[in-house]
Amino acid sequence: MRNLIRAIEEKHMRQDIEPFRVGDTVKVHVLIREGDKERIQVFKGDVIARRGSGLGATFTVRKVSYGIGVERIFPLHSRMVKKVEVVRHGKVRRAKLYYLRRLKGKAAKLKEEQQ
Repeated sequence: MRNLIRAIEEKHMRQDIEPFRVGDTVKVHVLIREGDKERIQVFKGDVIARRGSGLGATFTVRKVSYGIGVERIFPLHSRMVKKVEVVRHGKVRRAKLYYLRRLKGKAAKLKEEQQ
């Protein structure tokens, strides 16, 4: 039974998403539907959390817009997410970066990982 579910899930999982981790700065290209029109909107921010596995996997992206913190949770394998583009890799030592919510300005910046 479990192998059957896994086989069906793997058929629907996306393989075109660039690998990224918590702490990375990403641009998420999201399909927005307004009435009968569609457009792509880019949401750029830091990945503060990843959760789940398989088709139910999600990731949370946080950005500060006009001084207000904005977070969005995206399903990793959704058709609404057209592309996830990694802008830079952050150097972090945590799996969840919820502490960034209470930091402001330069304190909320993540160090860049050296390749």
